[in-house]
Amino acid sequence: QVRLVESGGRLVAPGESLRLSCVVSGRTFNTAAVGWFRQRPGAGRDFVGAMTWSGAGSQYSNFAKGRFTISPDNSQNTVYLQMTSLKPDDTAVYYCHAATTQLKVRNAGGTWGQGTQVTVSS
Repeated sequence: QVRLVESGGRLVAPGESLRLSCVVSGRTFNTAAVGWFRQRPGAGRDFVGAMTWSGAGSQYSNFAKGRFTISPDNSQNTVYLQMTSLKPDDTAVYYCHAATTQLKVRNAGGTWGQGTQVTVSS
């Protein structure tokens, strides 16, 4: 059974950087791709980005391009979300997601983690 556990969320000041982690246990071919979503207060879940465990190819939403980077560590079964130049508008619960393909990740067709809260405020 696949299980995703996120960590690393906390309160940060505007302009700071933060790295979130997602440990994936029970990996199979059904979790060949991983990605991140976020849910801002009062809003639905937005796709942040996704990539395969091999690191071949990646895709990001427009708001994430240039500031957010997803990187997998196969040896640790962990996928990271590095966020830079954080803004108050990035305040959200960030969720990890795993599925068979990047497209299925983007369409939220796989398995969710429980989420980790990121708050950007001075």
